[in-house]
Amino acid sequence: MSIARTLPRLIAAQVSIHACMTGLRMATPLLALSQGYSPAAVGVLLALFALTQVFLALPAGRYADRHGLRRPLMISVVAASLGPGLAMLFPVFPMLCVAALLSGAATGIALIALQRHVGRSAHNQVELRQVFSWLALGPAISNFLGPFAAGLLIDHAGGQAGSTLGFQVAFALLALLPWTAWWLARSVQELPPAQVPAGQRTGPAWDLLQGQGFRRLLLLNWALASCWDVHIFVVPILGHERGLSASVIGSILGGFAIAAMVVRLVLPLLAQYVREWVVVLGAMLCTCVLFMAYPLMPGAWSMGVCSVLLGLVLGSVQPMVMSMIHQLTPEHRHGQALGLRLMAINTSSVMMPMIFGSLGAVLGVSVLFWATGALVGVASRLPWLLGRDSFGQDGPLYADRAS
Repeated sequence: MSIARTLPRLIAAQVSIHACMTGLRMATPLLALSQGYSPAAVGVLLALFALTQVFLALPAGRYADRHGLRRPLMISVVAASLGPGLAMLFPVFPMLCVAALLSGAATGIALIALQRHVGRSAHNQVELRQVFSWLALGPAISNFLGPFAAGLLIDHAGGQAGSTLGFQVAFALLALLPWTAWWLARSVQELPPAQVPAGQRTGPAWDLLQGQGFRRLLLLNWALASCWDVHIFVVPILGHERGLSASVIGSILGGFAIAAMVVRLVLPLLAQYVREWVVVLGAMLCTCVLFMAYPLMPGAWSMGVCSVLLGLVLGSVQPMVMSMIHQLTPEHRHGQALGLRLMAINTSSVMMPMIFGSLGAVLGVSVLFWATGALVGVASRLPWLLGRDSFGQDGPLYADRAS
């Protein structure tokens, strides 16, 4: 079965598991707050969604390298369904924390297995850029679908004031959603096991960091992932300081998400005309300029324009990074490489909000924007070095796989 026929199924499978997590990530803080828990407790609850991915990313990558797609996907479906199922039966704070850990772990396992399978299914560099651009649409869709569906059920199936019924109904739907992934992927044909070249062995994932190109790629990916965290964290604070309403702040952030989805719809059409390192270099330079300008914007409209432009720029990065990972690492270690990337990103997501909060309280939110912009500007040398050393005019030493 060709990748063109299976890719829509795999994208929909990714959406169903990721939407379960995003819906839970929206609903559990609301339930905790309604039960009288403090914002600090809610912050811990939200951090748990990323925490398990930090520790499970490398084992999940090794497991995917050994077993392919369907076995890791089945584990993630069970875990993703179990989390909201337990929250539905026992809607108390400790069980919400367990649900957050399970759904976060499930999303990470599924993401690595799907990315590895899709990357190995591509036959050349152009197809790599195309398939990862399409696959990157999944999180953009699920970031809307999960919270929207959960919110509707919480509001309209809530029963009496103070009742947990609406939350329990939402958790029930979220518990059923991951099984769609298994139904969609059950007929996807497994790829042949990746062959370990003679004289090589599959060592620990940390061995991959010995490659200079891979280290540079992880560093630039971390710098750009931090930009997402800064934007999501700081824009509500900046908007509040400027007297903007919650709906206006939400619209500014929504413009960012829509722009990121739009650019990922366009990228597959441009895949044969662009090179990965050039796109990433341009994105980093533009991000530096936009972050420097963002705090100077006087009102909601100008902030919205900056947000949309930033969404277009940052939304173009992930497919290019995924393509480069599959070209820089041996085929039999793609899962490990993807695990290292996911671990780095989620470590940032766990730690950065705490760091941002401390620095913002002392220095102000404008300084956070400027410091992040300066960091990305300095790091923009990394994609140029990658292009010079690892990606020549004809790309890296990468043999197109026969179909």
